[in-house]
Amino acid sequence: MRRFARVALLCLGCGVCSLLYGFSQLALSLEQEPRGGREWQAQDSAAPSARRQAGGGRVAAGGSAGVGEAGASRCKNVSLSFWNSYWMLPSDVCGMNCFWEAAFRYDYTKTHPSEKMHLAVVACGERLEETVTMLRSAIIFSIKPLHFHIFAEDQLHESFKDILDDFPYEGKVNYTLYPITFPTESAAEWKKLFKPCASQRLFLPLILKNVDSLLYVDTDILFLRPVDDIWSFLGKFNSTQIAAMAPEHEEPRIGWYNRFARHPYYGVTGINSGVMLMNMTRIRRKYFKNDMTSVRLQWGEILMPLLKKYKLNITWGDQDLLNIMFFHNPESLYVFPCQWNYRPDHCIYGSNCKEAEEEGIFILHGNRGVYHDDKQPTFRAVYEAIKNYSFGDDLVHSLLQPLELELQKTVHTYCGRVHRVFIKQLTKSIRDLYARRSKGR
Repeated sequence: MRRFARVALLCLGCGVCSLLYGFSQLALSLEQEPRGGREWQAQDSAAPSARRQAGGGRVAAGGSAGVGEAGASRCKNVSLSFWNSYWMLPSDVCGMNCFWEAAFRYDYTKTHPSEKMHLAVVACGERLEETVTMLRSAIIFSIKPLHFHIFAEDQLHESFKDILDDFPYEGKVNYTLYPITFPTESAAEWKKLFKPCASQRLFLPLILKNVDSLLYVDTDILFLRPVDDIWSFLGKFNSTQIAAMAPEHEEPRIGWYNRFARHPYYGVTGINSGVMLMNMTRIRRKYFKNDMTSVRLQWGEILMPLLKKYKLNITWGDQDLLNIMFFHNPESLYVFPCQWNYRPDHCIYGSNCKEAEEEGIFILHGNRGVYHDDKQPTFRAVYEAIKNYSFGDDLVHSLLQPLELELQKTVHTYCGRVHRVFIKQLTKSIRDLYARRSKGR
Protein backbone atom coordinates (compact mmCIF):
# COMPACT_ATOMS: atom_id res chain seq x y z
CA MET A 1 0.00 0.00 0.00
CA ARG A 2 2.86 2.36 0.89
CA ARG A 3 4.59 1.57 -2.41
CA PHE A 4 1.37 2.33 -4.33
CA ALA A 5 1.04 5.69 -2.57
CA ARG A 6 4.63 6.60 -3.49
CA VAL A 7 4.00 5.75 -7.17
CA ALA A 8 0.79 7.80 -7.17
CA LEU A 9 2.58 10.76 -5.56
CA LEU A 10 5.37 10.52 -8.14
CA CYS A 11 2.88 10.50 -11.03
CA LEU A 12 1.07 13.47 -9.54
CA GLY A 13 4.32 15.40 -9.25
CA CYS A 14 5.24 14.64 -12.85
CA GLY A 15 1.81 15.80 -14.02
CA VAL A 16 2.10 19.10 -12.15
CA CYS A 17 5.56 19.72 -13.60
CA SER A 18 4.33 19.01 -17.12
CA LEU A 19 1.41 21.37 -16.63
CA LEU A 20 3.67 24.17 -15.36
CA TYR A 21 6.03 23.68 -18.29
CA GLY A 22 3.13 23.83 -20.71
CA PHE A 23 1.86 27.11 -19.27
CA SER A 24 5.35 28.58 -19.48
CA GLN A 25 5.49 27.70 -23.16
CA LEU A 26 2.07 29.29 -23.71
CA ALA A 27 3.26 32.50 -22.09
CA LEU A 28 6.40 32.47 -24.23
CA SER A 29 4.42 31.98 -27.42
CA LEU A 30 2.15 34.89 -26.43
CA GLU A 31 5.14 37.17 -26.06
CA GLN A 32 6.64 36.15 -29.38
CA GLU A 33 3.44 36.20 -31.44
CA PRO A 34 3.69 38.85 -34.18
CA ARG A 35 1.19 41.73 -33.95
CA GLY A 36 -0.21 40.50 -30.68
CA GLY A 37 -1.33 37.22 -32.22
CA ARG A 38 -4.27 38.84 -34.00
CA GLU A 39 -3.43 38.11 -37.64
CA TRP A 40 -1.83 35.02 -39.12
CA GLN A 41 -3.13 34.98 -42.67
CA ALA A 42 -0.60 35.65 -45.41
CA GLN A 43 -2.05 37.12 -48.56
CA ASP A 44 -1.79 35.22 -51.81
CA SER A 45 0.98 36.42 -54.14
CA ALA A 46 -0.44 36.06 -57.63
CA ALA A 47 2.05 38.41 -59.28
CA PRO A 48 4.76 39.53 -56.85
CA SER A 49 6.76 41.25 -59.57
CA ALA A 50 3.99 43.82 -59.89
CA ARG A 51 3.84 44.61 -56.17
CA ARG A 52 4.09 48.13 -54.83
CA GLN A 53 3.07 49.75 -51.60
CA ALA A 54 0.87 52.80 -51.30
CA GLY A 55 0.86 54.91 -48.16
CA GLY A 56 -0.54 53.75 -44.86
CA GLY A 57 -0.03 50.05 -45.49
CA ARG A 58 -2.41 50.04 -48.43
CA VAL A 59 -1.65 47.36 -51.00
CA ALA A 60 -1.98 48.41 -54.61
CA ALA A 61 -0.55 45.88 -56.98
CA GLY A 62 -0.92 42.56 -58.70
CA GLY A 63 0.48 40.72 -55.71
CA SER A 64 -0.29 41.32 -52.08
CA ALA A 65 1.23 41.92 -48.71
CA GLY A 66 1.87 39.41 -45.98
CA VAL A 67 0.73 40.29 -42.49
CA GLY A 68 3.49 38.79 -40.39
CA GLU A 69 7.24 39.29 -40.25
CA ALA A 70 9.21 36.24 -41.36
CA GLY A 71 10.66 34.36 -38.45
CA ALA A 72 8.91 36.54 -35.89
CA SER A 73 7.25 33.57 -34.26
CA ARG A 74 8.27 30.04 -33.45
CA CYS A 75 5.61 28.59 -35.75
CA LYS A 76 5.47 29.07 -39.50
CA ASN A 77 3.13 31.91 -40.48
CA VAL A 78 0.65 30.20 -42.78
CA SER A 79 -3.04 30.51 -43.53
CA LEU A 80 -5.54 29.01 -41.13
CA SER A 81 -6.52 26.77 -44.00
CA PHE A 82 -3.40 24.74 -43.25
CA TRP A 83 -4.37 24.15 -39.63
CA ASN A 84 -6.90 21.70 -38.35
CA SER A 85 -8.69 20.88 -35.17
CA TYR A 86 -6.69 17.74 -34.57
CA TRP A 87 -3.35 17.65 -32.76
CA MET A 88 -1.46 17.03 -35.99
CA LEU A 89 0.35 19.74 -37.93
CA PRO A 90 2.54 19.74 -41.03
CA SER A 91 6.15 18.89 -40.25
CA ASP A 92 7.45 22.32 -41.30
CA VAL A 93 4.92 24.34 -39.33
CA CYS A 94 6.48 24.35 -35.92
CA GLY A 95 9.53 23.07 -34.10
CA MET A 96 9.53 21.90 -30.52
CA ASN A 97 6.48 21.97 -28.29
CA CYS A 98 4.09 21.60 -31.23
CA PHE A 99 1.34 20.24 -29.02
CA TRP A 100 1.12 23.31 -26.85
CA GLU A 101 1.54 25.81 -29.66
CA ALA A 102 -1.09 24.07 -31.77
CA ALA A 103 -3.48 24.04 -28.84
CA PHE A 104 -3.00 27.75 -28.24
CA ARG A 105 -3.39 28.73 -31.88
CA TYR A 106 -6.47 26.63 -32.47
CA ASP A 107 -8.19 27.89 -29.33
CA TYR A 108 -7.33 31.50 -30.10
CA THR A 109 -8.79 31.45 -33.60
CA LYS A 110 -12.00 29.94 -32.30
CA THR A 111 -12.50 32.73 -29.73
CA HIS A 112 -10.80 35.62 -31.59
CA PRO A 113 -11.68 35.44 -35.30
CA SER A 114 -9.64 37.52 -37.71
CA GLU A 115 -10.67 41.16 -37.60
CA LYS A 116 -10.11 41.71 -41.31
CA MET A 117 -12.94 41.01 -43.73
CA HIS A 118 -12.08 39.87 -47.26
CA LEU A 119 -14.27 40.97 -50.17
CA ALA A 120 -13.73 39.89 -53.80
CA VAL A 121 -15.10 41.27 -57.05
CA VAL A 122 -14.44 40.58 -60.73
CA ALA A 123 -14.50 43.57 -63.12
CA CYS A 124 -14.29 43.47 -66.90
CA GLY A 125 -15.30 45.78 -69.71
CA GLU A 126 -17.23 48.90 -68.69
CA ARG A 127 -17.57 47.92 -65.04
CA LEU A 128 -15.03 50.28 -63.45
CA GLU A 129 -17.47 52.92 -62.20
CA GLU A 130 -19.97 50.31 -61.01
CA THR A 131 -17.27 48.41 -59.12
CA VAL A 132 -15.92 51.54 -57.44
CA THR A 133 -19.45 52.52 -56.37
CA MET A 134 -19.90 49.08 -54.82
CA LEU A 135 -16.60 49.43 -52.94
CA ARG A 136 -17.63 52.86 -51.70
CA SER A 137 -20.86 51.43 -50.30
CA ALA A 138 -18.88 48.73 -48.49
CA ILE A 139 -16.56 51.30 -46.91
CA ILE A 140 -19.19 53.79 -45.73
CA PHE A 141 -20.82 51.68 -43.01
CA SER A 142 -18.40 48.85 -42.27
CA ILE A 143 -16.75 48.61 -38.87
CA LYS A 144 -13.88 46.11 -39.18
CA PRO A 145 -11.02 46.61 -41.66
CA LEU A 146 -11.67 45.50 -45.23
CA HIS A 147 -9.36 43.89 -47.76
CA PHE A 148 -10.60 44.08 -51.34
CA HIS A 149 -9.46 41.40 -53.80
CA ILE A 150 -10.12 42.95 -57.21
CA PHE A 151 -9.82 40.73 -60.28
CA ALA A 152 -9.79 42.95 -63.35
CA GLU A 153 -8.64 43.12 -66.93
CA ASP A 154 -5.16 44.55 -67.26
CA GLN A 155 -6.30 47.82 -68.83
CA LEU A 156 -8.40 48.60 -65.74
CA HIS A 157 -5.63 48.21 -63.15
CA GLU A 158 -4.19 51.73 -63.35
CA SER A 159 -7.64 53.29 -63.11
CA PHE A 160 -8.45 51.23 -60.03
CA LYS A 161 -5.15 52.25 -58.42
CA ASP A 162 -5.67 55.94 -59.09
CA ILE A 163 -9.19 55.91 -57.64
CA LEU A 164 -8.65 53.63 -54.65
CA ASP A 165 -5.43 55.31 -53.55
CA ASP A 166 -7.43 58.51 -53.10
CA PHE A 167 -9.93 56.89 -50.75
CA PRO A 168 -9.49 58.62 -47.35
CA TYR A 169 -9.55 55.47 -45.24
CA GLU A 170 -5.95 54.43 -44.72
CA GLY A 171 -5.67 51.68 -42.16
CA LYS A 172 -9.28 50.61 -42.67
CA VAL A 173 -9.09 49.59 -46.31
CA ASN A 174 -6.46 47.61 -48.20
CA TYR A 175 -6.75 46.19 -51.67
CA THR A 176 -5.01 43.83 -54.05
CA LEU A 177 -5.37 43.83 -57.83
CA TYR A 178 -5.16 40.56 -59.74
CA PRO A 179 -5.23 39.71 -63.43
CA ILE A 180 -8.07 37.61 -64.80
CA THR A 181 -6.78 34.05 -64.58
CA PHE A 182 -8.19 30.72 -65.74
CA PRO A 183 -6.62 27.24 -65.96
CA THR A 184 -4.33 27.28 -69.01
CA GLU A 185 -5.68 24.14 -70.63
CA SER A 186 -9.31 25.35 -70.55
CA ALA A 187 -9.03 29.14 -70.44
CA ALA A 188 -10.92 29.70 -73.69
CA GLU A 189 -13.95 27.72 -72.51
CA TRP A 190 -14.16 29.49 -69.17
CA LYS A 191 -13.77 32.95 -70.70
CA LYS A 192 -16.75 32.54 -73.02
CA LEU A 193 -19.03 31.08 -70.32
CA PHE A 194 -22.06 33.36 -69.86
CA LYS A 195 -20.22 36.74 -69.72
CA PRO A 196 -16.52 37.63 -70.03
CA CYS A 197 -14.76 36.99 -66.72
CA ALA A 198 -17.96 35.88 -64.95
CA SER A 199 -16.67 32.40 -64.16
CA GLN A 200 -13.55 33.79 -62.44
CA ARG A 201 -15.39 33.53 -59.12
CA LEU A 202 -15.34 29.72 -59.36
CA PHE A 203 -11.56 29.73 -59.08
CA LEU A 204 -11.22 32.07 -56.10
CA PRO A 205 -10.71 29.23 -53.57
CA LEU A 206 -7.86 27.94 -55.76
CA ILE A 207 -6.23 31.33 -56.38
CA LEU A 208 -6.58 32.89 -52.92
CA LYS A 209 -5.11 29.86 -51.18
CA ASN A 210 -4.16 31.76 -48.03
CA VAL A 211 -7.53 33.45 -47.51
CA ASP A 212 -9.66 31.54 -45.03
CA SER A 213 -13.05 33.18 -45.69
CA LEU A 214 -14.29 35.51 -48.41
CA LEU A 215 -17.36 37.46 -49.47
CA TYR A 216 -17.72 37.50 -53.26
CA VAL A 217 -20.10 40.04 -54.80
CA ASP A 218 -20.99 41.08 -58.34
CA THR A 219 -20.04 44.58 -59.45
CA ASP A 220 -23.70 45.69 -59.34
CA ILE A 221 -24.02 45.23 -55.58
CA LEU A 222 -24.65 48.05 -53.08
CA PHE A 223 -24.26 47.59 -49.32
CA LEU A 224 -26.92 49.39 -47.28
CA ARG A 225 -25.60 48.13 -43.94
CA PRO A 226 -22.14 47.11 -42.67
CA VAL A 227 -20.35 44.28 -44.41
CA ASP A 228 -19.71 43.05 -40.86
CA ASP A 229 -23.32 41.90 -40.65
CA ILE A 230 -23.26 39.52 -43.58
CA TRP A 231 -19.74 38.46 -42.55
CA SER A 232 -21.21 37.33 -39.23
CA PHE A 233 -23.12 34.55 -41.02
CA LEU A 234 -19.81 32.65 -41.10
CA GLY A 235 -20.28 32.10 -37.38
CA LYS A 236 -23.72 30.63 -37.99
CA PHE A 237 -22.53 27.89 -40.34
CA ASN A 238 -22.96 24.41 -38.98
CA SER A 239 -20.18 21.84 -39.35
CA THR A 240 -21.16 20.89 -42.92
CA GLN A 241 -21.84 24.31 -44.45
CA ILE A 242 -19.21 25.88 -46.68
CA ALA A 243 -21.01 28.77 -48.40
CA ALA A 244 -24.06 31.02 -48.12
CA MET A 245 -26.30 32.43 -50.85
CA ALA A 246 -29.86 33.69 -51.27
CA PRO A 247 -32.63 32.03 -53.28
CA GLU A 248 -32.97 33.02 -56.93
CA HIS A 249 -36.69 33.69 -56.40
CA GLU A 250 -39.15 33.92 -53.54
CA GLU A 251 -42.20 33.28 -55.70
CA PRO A 252 -42.09 29.99 -57.67
CA ARG A 253 -44.68 31.26 -60.17
CA ILE A 254 -42.10 33.69 -61.56
CA GLY A 255 -39.06 31.48 -60.90
CA TRP A 256 -36.66 30.76 -63.72
CA TYR A 257 -35.00 27.53 -62.60
CA ASN A 258 -38.19 25.72 -61.64
CA ARG A 259 -39.79 26.64 -65.00
CA PHE A 260 -36.96 26.55 -67.53
CA ALA A 261 -33.78 24.91 -66.21
CA ARG A 262 -32.47 21.84 -68.05
CA HIS A 263 -30.13 20.82 -65.24
CA PRO A 264 -30.33 20.14 -61.49
CA TYR A 265 -30.64 23.19 -59.23
CA TYR A 266 -30.75 23.85 -55.51
CA GLY A 267 -34.04 23.86 -53.61
CA VAL A 268 -37.34 25.06 -55.03
CA THR A 269 -36.23 28.04 -57.11
CA GLY A 270 -32.42 27.76 -57.26
CA ILE A 271 -29.83 30.10 -55.76
CA ASN A 272 -28.35 33.40 -56.92
CA SER A 273 -24.57 33.71 -56.75
CA GLY A 274 -24.32 37.50 -56.95
CA VAL A 275 -23.67 37.58 -53.21
CA MET A 276 -21.70 34.53 -52.11
CA LEU A 277 -20.14 34.14 -48.66
CA MET A 278 -17.53 31.38 -48.55
CA ASN A 279 -15.54 29.51 -45.96
CA MET A 280 -12.82 28.76 -48.46
CA THR A 281 -10.86 26.55 -46.11
CA ARG A 282 -13.83 24.18 -45.98
CA ILE A 283 -14.38 24.47 -49.74
CA ARG A 284 -10.80 23.41 -50.43
CA ARG A 285 -11.08 20.46 -48.06
CA LYS A 286 -14.48 19.15 -49.08
CA TYR A 287 -15.08 16.19 -51.36
CA PHE A 288 -18.27 16.81 -53.36
CA LYS A 289 -20.92 14.30 -54.30
CA ASN A 290 -21.74 14.48 -58.01
CA ASP A 291 -23.62 12.73 -60.82
CA MET A 292 -20.54 12.03 -62.94
CA THR A 293 -18.77 9.43 -60.84
CA SER A 294 -19.28 7.51 -57.62
CA VAL A 295 -16.03 9.05 -56.38
CA ARG A 296 -16.34 12.34 -54.55
CA LEU A 297 -14.29 15.15 -56.08
CA GLN A 298 -12.61 18.21 -54.62
CA TRP A 299 -13.39 21.73 -55.82
CA GLY A 300 -10.51 21.91 -58.29
CA GLU A 301 -11.35 18.49 -59.69
CA ILE A 302 -15.07 18.93 -60.23
CA LEU A 303 -15.31 22.22 -62.15
CA MET A 304 -14.16 21.13 -65.60
CA PRO A 305 -16.08 17.81 -65.65
CA LEU A 306 -19.23 19.74 -64.67
CA LEU A 307 -18.74 22.21 -67.49
CA LYS A 308 -18.15 19.47 -70.04
CA LYS A 309 -21.27 17.58 -69.01
CA TYR A 310 -23.66 20.53 -68.78
CA LYS A 311 -22.28 23.25 -71.08
CA LEU A 312 -25.08 22.72 -73.60
CA ASN A 313 -27.75 22.82 -70.88
CA ILE A 314 -26.77 25.86 -68.83
CA THR A 315 -27.90 29.43 -69.40
CA TRP A 316 -26.45 31.45 -66.53
CA GLY A 317 -22.93 30.02 -66.65
CA ASP A 318 -21.10 29.69 -63.35
CA GLN A 319 -24.27 30.27 -61.32
CA ASP A 320 -25.81 27.22 -62.96
CA LEU A 321 -22.74 25.14 -62.10
CA LEU A 322 -23.02 26.24 -58.47
CA ASN A 323 -26.68 25.24 -58.47
CA ILE A 324 -25.75 21.80 -59.76
CA MET A 325 -23.04 21.37 -57.13
CA PHE A 326 -25.31 22.32 -54.25
CA PHE A 327 -28.17 20.23 -55.60
CA HIS A 328 -25.96 17.22 -54.95
CA ASN A 329 -24.56 18.67 -51.69
CA PRO A 330 -27.49 20.58 -50.11
CA GLU A 331 -26.10 20.11 -46.61
CA SER A 332 -23.17 22.34 -47.57
CA LEU A 333 -25.19 25.50 -48.22
CA TYR A 334 -26.44 28.10 -45.78
CA VAL A 335 -29.35 30.07 -47.27
CA PHE A 336 -29.80 33.66 -46.12
CA PRO A 337 -32.98 35.73 -46.68
CA CYS A 338 -33.78 37.72 -49.83
CA GLN A 339 -33.07 41.10 -48.21
CA TRP A 340 -29.35 40.19 -48.40
CA ASN A 341 -29.57 39.97 -52.21
CA TYR A 342 -32.50 42.15 -53.24
CA ARG A 343 -33.04 42.26 -57.00
CA PRO A 344 -35.62 43.76 -59.39
CA ASP A 345 -37.43 40.40 -59.43
CA HIS A 346 -38.40 41.08 -55.82
CA CYS A 347 -40.57 44.04 -56.76
CA ILE A 348 -41.14 44.48 -60.53
CA TYR A 349 -44.08 42.03 -60.46
CA GLY A 350 -45.21 43.14 -57.03
CA SER A 351 -43.35 42.97 -53.72
CA ASN A 352 -42.42 39.39 -52.80
CA CYS A 353 -39.55 39.71 -50.30
CA LYS A 354 -41.29 39.75 -46.94
CA GLU A 355 -38.07 40.21 -44.97
CA ALA A 356 -37.30 43.41 -46.87
CA GLU A 357 -40.83 44.69 -46.27
CA GLU A 358 -40.33 44.18 -42.54
CA GLU A 359 -36.73 45.30 -42.05
CA GLY A 360 -35.65 46.96 -45.27
CA ILE A 361 -33.11 46.02 -47.93
CA PHE A 362 -29.66 45.06 -46.61
CA ILE A 363 -27.84 44.47 -49.91
CA LEU A 364 -29.16 45.82 -53.21
CA HIS A 365 -28.37 43.87 -56.40
CA GLY A 366 -28.98 45.88 -59.55
CA ASN A 367 -28.78 43.10 -62.12
CA ARG A 368 -30.29 43.46 -65.60
CA GLY A 369 -28.38 46.76 -65.93
CA VAL A 370 -31.02 48.67 -63.94
CA TYR A 371 -28.49 51.17 -62.57
CA HIS A 372 -27.87 52.47 -66.07
CA ASP A 373 -31.30 52.74 -67.71
CA ASP A 374 -34.71 54.15 -66.80
CA LYS A 375 -36.58 50.84 -66.55
CA GLN A 376 -36.24 50.66 -62.75
CA PRO A 377 -35.69 54.24 -61.52
CA THR A 378 -35.84 53.15 -57.87
CA PHE A 379 -32.69 51.08 -58.22
CA ARG A 380 -30.98 53.77 -60.28
CA ALA A 381 -31.76 56.43 -57.66
CA VAL A 382 -29.96 54.46 -54.93
CA TYR A 383 -26.98 53.84 -57.20
CA GLU A 384 -26.67 57.51 -58.19
CA ALA A 385 -26.95 58.65 -54.58
CA ILE A 386 -24.05 56.46 -53.42
CA LYS A 387 -21.97 57.18 -56.53
CA ASN A 388 -22.29 60.94 -56.00
CA TYR A 389 -21.73 60.92 -52.25
CA SER A 390 -18.38 62.41 -51.19
CA PHE A 391 -16.59 60.75 -48.28
CA GLY A 392 -16.74 62.96 -45.22
CA ASP A 393 -19.97 64.75 -46.13
CA ASP A 394 -22.96 64.54 -43.86
CA LEU A 395 -24.77 61.33 -44.76
CA VAL A 396 -28.22 62.64 -43.89
CA HIS A 397 -28.06 65.85 -45.93
CA SER A 398 -25.79 64.61 -48.74
CA LEU A 399 -27.12 61.09 -49.26
CA LEU A 400 -30.33 60.19 -47.44
CA GLN A 401 -32.46 63.29 -47.98
CA PRO A 402 -31.66 63.69 -51.71
CA LEU A 403 -32.34 59.98 -52.19
CA GLU A 404 -35.72 60.22 -50.49
CA LEU A 405 -36.73 63.01 -52.87
CA GLU A 406 -35.68 60.95 -55.90
CA LEU A 407 -37.49 57.85 -54.67
CA GLN A 408 -40.73 59.77 -54.31
CA LYS A 409 -40.60 60.34 -58.08
CA THR A 410 -40.68 56.58 -58.75
CA VAL A 411 -44.07 55.69 -57.24
CA HIS A 412 -45.51 55.09 -60.72
CA THR A 413 -43.49 51.82 -60.87
CA TYR A 414 -44.07 48.62 -58.91
CA CYS A 415 -40.72 48.97 -57.14
CA GLY A 416 -41.41 52.64 -56.48
CA ARG A 417 -44.60 51.73 -54.67
CA VAL A 418 -42.48 50.06 -51.99
CA HIS A 419 -39.69 52.65 -52.10
CA ARG A 420 -39.64 52.83 -48.30
CA VAL A 421 -37.90 49.42 -48.18
CA PHE A 422 -35.00 50.98 -50.10
CA ILE A 423 -34.21 53.48 -47.33
CA LYS A 424 -35.51 51.74 -44.22
CA GLN A 425 -32.23 49.96 -43.43
CA LEU A 426 -30.13 52.75 -44.94
CA THR A 427 -31.65 55.19 -42.46
CA LYS A 428 -30.84 52.84 -39.59
CA SER A 429 -27.28 52.29 -40.85
CA ILE A 430 -26.65 56.04 -40.91
CA ARG A 431 -28.11 56.45 -37.43
CA ASP A 432 -25.97 53.58 -36.09
CA LEU A 433 -22.85 55.00 -37.74
CA TYR A 434 -23.28 58.39 -36.08
CA ALA A 435 -24.00 56.66 -32.75
CA ARG A 436 -20.70 54.77 -33.00
CA ARG A 437 -18.85 57.97 -33.85
CA SER A 438 -20.37 59.78 -30.88
CA LYS A 439 -18.99 57.01 -28.66
CA GLY A 440 -15.57 57.30 -30.26
CA ARG A 441 -15.70 53.89 -31.97
